[in-house]
Amino acid sequence: MMLCNFSRTARPPEAVFSSGGQLVAVSMTAVMLWLAFPGGGGFWPLLFVALAPFLLVVMGAKTARQAGILGMLLGLVHFAALLYWIVIVLGHYGGLPLYLAVLALLLLALYMSLYLAIFAMVVRLFFLRCPASCALWLIPATWVALDWCRSFLFSGFPWMDPGYGLAQVPWLLQSADLWGHHGLGFVLVLLNTLAALLCREGTQKRGQLGLMIPVFCLCGGVALYSFLRWQEVGKQIEQQVQKGATMRVGVVQGNIAQDLKWSSGLQEKTLANYVGQSRGLFERDRPALLIWPETALPFYPSGHPLMQSLRDFTRQWNISLLTGAPWVEMGSEDKRPGGETMQGKEDSRRWTGAASGVDEGGGAENSDRKKPHYYNSALLMDPHGSIVDGYSKSHLVPYGEYVPLKKMLPFLAPVVEAAGDFSPGVISHALDCQKARIGVLICFESIFPEIARKWVGVKANLLVNLTNDAWYGRSSAPHHSLAMTVLRAVETRRSLVRAANTGFSGFIDPLGQVQSVSPLFEPWAETAELVLMEEETWFVRWGYLFPPCCLVLVVAFLIWIALRNPCSRRFS
Repeated sequence: MMLCNFSRTARPPEAVFSSGGQLVAVSMTAVMLWLAFPGGGGFWPLLFVALAPFLLVVMGAKTARQAGILGMLLGLVHFAALLYWIVIVLGHYGGLPLYLAVLALLLLALYMSLYLAIFAMVVRLFFLRCPASCALWLIPATWVALDWCRSFLFSGFPWMDPGYGLAQVPWLLQSADLWGHHGLGFVLVLLNTLAALLCREGTQKRGQLGLMIPVFCLCGGVALYSFLRWQEVGKQIEQQVQKGATMRVGVVQGNIAQDLKWSSGLQEKTLANYVGQSRGLFERDRPALLIWPETALPFYPSGHPLMQSLRDFTRQWNISLLTGAPWVEMGSEDKRPGGETMQGKEDSRRWTGAASGVDEGGGAENSDRKKPHYYNSALLMDPHGSIVDGYSKSHLVPYGEYVPLKKMLPFLAPVVEAAGDFSPGVISHALDCQKARIGVLICFESIFPEIARKWVGVKANLLVNLTNDAWYGRSSAPHHSLAMTVLRAVETRRSLVRAANTGFSGFIDPLGQVQSVSPLFEPWAETAELVLMEEETWFVRWGYLFPPCCLVLVVAFLIWIALRNPCSRRFS
């Protein structure tokens, strides 16, 4: 292992490591991250240096406790700015008083900050106890490992990791089909770590080269791979178009106000709005598949009288329709959309309500003896007006669609009533629609690469994200959601359609290029010819294991440090 020869004479001014200097450095990182991310400034080049001031002062922290406090401070500022839309969701739409909505934001930011606090303490430890050439690679591995843990602990909330900031420049994203967005984050943190190490000690020329050459070789290799894949996938798309392995898909953005969406008196008007916009779309173009957003149908379809007009619409225009809708099942048997007992086209009765314990008039059989199960679902209707397949959301929003530990904590019953009490679905099969085999990501499922990977694993060749981002208002959140969805297309090399109630709706190709995108809070309808690719990327097969491998590496070195307990930094 090569040791870098650091010269102590070029150390940064002590003012940098004073309390004031540390606060300035943390503030610089927080501001640059905000300016780099979409929805903030969107100036993505800042991602290559944004973390460097923070890393610099963490490396100079006198104690692990001080490093942890710096991590907490950065986390509170960064995540409060990143997630401020929580106040809009809980305050404006959730009905909470402003002070409670702000308190919820601060608690969430505090939880997210714990990961940065751990990261800061580990960074300081690796800086002190490992050679610079080793710490250089362990620090970004630590970032990736903690980001990955944040994606599944306590149901997971991996909102806007650094790699997502590059979604604005698709030609930089192409290596994501190898190691996912975490790989992009690794490279960004690696470059920031290199800058911090060079500034921290001011290495001699030989030491600088020893640090820089491996990093630049990796970055050069990633850039070359991205260039080659950009060319290769572009040619594959052209070949798919020539072979006719495409499908014309239409999207309608209803722009239904969230305050009015669930009003029983406006259900007919809401459906008429979607049907009217769809008819207008058909006058310009005729897609093979029409897509409406999450819960575009603001009622339970089984036995509802408005379903007849929807059937008439699909028959009249001979169109397949994929739409979001709530779903209810009476009893314990799993016959929900996307459930394990569903057979799709093999038994369309399961989609009419006759097999769900709900009769055509909307009544329930022995309802006093059966417990209802509610689902956030996507329903696929064929041109004959029959519901032939579907999927129920498998990753629910905690305290939004279900309340964790509600059986152990009965006093949370009022929260259940306010938030909803949905049951999760399962990913069992892709939804067949002519040439397409559709994988559906409902709402924030698009921020979890594992869910998109599972859909490709069941042979989906088209991904569709149904969502209702009206909750976020005109905040940065819709920009973040779109950016994270772009990475799902590149990781899986699938065309991806986004249908949102109020935006952003649009079409993303397998290269991560947003072909067409809607404005926010405006009615919108558009079609696009999408390629249906069958390739299974390295990420889908093995690359998703990159973050857990980083975690194993970091833990192994922490154990080695604990056992060996080196008494000094090997920088001289």
